[in-house]
Amino acid sequence: MPIFNLKKISSLSYRFLQYYEYILAKGCLSLLRSLSPEKASNIGGVICRLIGMKLPVSKVADKNLQLAMPYLTFIERKKIIAGAWENLGRTVAEFPHLARLKQNTSEGAGWEVVGGEYLTEQSAKTGAVLFVSGHIGNWEMLPLGVAKYGMPFSSFFRAASNPYVNQLILNLRDEAMGQKIPMFAKGSKGARQALKHLLQGHRLGVLSDQKMNDGVEVQFFGRPAMTSSAVASLALKLQCPIIPGYVQRLGPARLRIIVEPPIDYSQYAENNLDNIHRLTQVINDKIERWVKQNPEQWLWLHRRWSKELYR
Repeated sequence: MPIFNLKKISSLSYRFLQYYEYILAKGCLSLLRSLSPEKASNIGGVICRLIGMKLPVSKVADKNLQLAMPYLTFIERKKIIAGAWENLGRTVAEFPHLARLKQNTSEGAGWEVVGGEYLTEQSAKTGAVLFVSGHIGNWEMLPLGVAKYGMPFSSFFRAASNPYVNQLILNLRDEAMGQKIPMFAKGSKGARQALKHLLQGHRLGVLSDQKMNDGVEVQFFGRPAMTSSAVASLALKLQCPIIPGYVQRLGPARLRIIVEPPIDYSQYAENNLDNIHRLTQVINDKIERWVKQNPEQWLWLHRRWSKELYR
């Protein structure tokens, strides 16, 4: 008989590594918090830009830009990719500061809202509401900003493989919101929980700009793209408002939340597959317009279109 249980030792080692990773992540967050929001943002942007531009995934971003905006030169694409990496680094580094950012400050770190009247109007009503956005600017600011208008919403998230780190991230989100908000892991179980949440009259936010293989095929930048139909399906099922909006980066830890009027889908309100496609296309068109306005602020780093296009 073996003296040591190798399986148990392996499990303990893995848990130790996970905990070590958690301590490292917590230390990094503490370091970022010790800095001003602007300085943390600048450092995160520089580091992510320098490292990211050397990673193979930057080639994916370049291919995406060739597919989406074939008129761009190589230099123009490279500038956008560098900006996307910088925006990602800033977004991560600003995360522990979100709860402390001030609204409507005249300069420096802070945030403002354009279109807040749509949130004020909706907050006076009851019932389910869907918010739709994309990975633009500092997208983590959107739930916090909307909550300040009395409209806190839940959202989907991709759980970190390390459960300690995952809980750390969730705790930071709750801290920023000033309250504990249900979050739903991506997948069938999370989808069922989200539907139940909406049926109870609550609110849900969805980032609809990434490839979803089990979604529907609609156009994005003039090319077929598999896209999540969650917002369209849920809205048509529940006949609830869809409020689109995104975050524009104005500078280091300085953000503008842009809220647009609720989407009018009355002309195809019947809940069927054709209308799900039509409404999903409307959402994609909005996201495409937002990306075109500030392409360096979108997350170009994933394979958005058919894998055949990347060969």
